[in-house]
Amino acid sequence: MSKISAVKETIEKLLKDETKPWSKYIALAEKKSGVNRLYIFIGGLLLLALYLVLGVGQQLVCNVIGFVYPAYCSMKALESPSKEDDTKWLTYWVTFAVFTIVEFFSEYIVCWFPVYWLMKCLFYIWLMAPTEYNGSLILYRKIIRPRFVQYEPQVDKLLSNASDIAKKAAASTLLSEKKD
Repeated sequence: MSKISAVKETIEKLLKDETKPWSKYIALAEKKSGVNRLYIFIGGLLLLALYLVLGVGQQLVCNVIGFVYPAYCSMKALESPSKEDDTKWLTYWVTFAVFTIVEFFSEYIVCWFPVYWLMKCLFYIWLMAPTEYNGSLILYRKIIRPRFVQYEPQVDKLLSNASDIAKKAAASTLLSEKKD
């Protein structure tokens, strides 16, 4: 029961944090309706979950959730003097990119499941969760980084060879254009 209380307190703290972009909207909704902002938030989450299962355009809604807030936080991180927030959001984007590539090959199968968009949205939220050890950090450290370290020399060599080929092709094209 203490974990539920801790999650509730964390959510309430985030909902009352004046530095967050959503705080003024949730405060206005609380003031206008007279309903506690925590219940407004939970009700909004339930409506969103229902929409992601039954609605139209779930893919767009899910992808907006996975992109807009992280993009906003990434831009704020770029403007801040701290390096830690840059690393956090770079890790998110690397994980997001890997998932997008993996999803490309499985999308035609998994998108037939009625709760796919809800599960994908929850996955995105887990990746960007405002905790010190969120999903993107777990996946990066346990899966992505070990593979990167393992294959980095081969990929660097491949990229170097491709760069050399591109430079030679460009030089050859420039020479043939000068002759004409």
